[in-house]
Amino acid sequence: MRPVNAQQALVDLTEISSQIEVAAIFTAEGAVVASTLADEARAAALGGLSGRLVATATAAGSAGAELVQLEVATADGSVFLVRDGELVIVAVTRAQPTIGLVFYDLKSALRSALPAAGGQG
Repeated sequence: MRPVNAQQALVDLTEISSQIEVAAIFTAEGAVVASTLADEARAAALGGLSGRLVATATAAGSAGAELVQLEVATADGSVFLVRDGELVIVAVTRAQPTIGLVFYDLKSALRSALPAAGGQG
């Protein structure tokens, strides 16, 4: 199912979390559903990278286990992914984010983006 409030969920997310610089919601294959990026090409590139991260992390995990969340940290910041069924929310943060809080905020945003009736999560 397609989210009905995806763009609003991202607006709300960036308003409550000062740690998040960029956020987007994608299908598990990497197709852009909503994004805080004004540049559609950058959003599509982030979606493609996110799709590859999901596929790589899933392949590296336990057989049959679905990716639920992932953090990739660098010295400059982190990339967070949270998956709920066929949707993935990704966020780029500044350096040394509060990991638990970012995951909580992303899960809340993704839940609010899902359809109210018959949605996942």
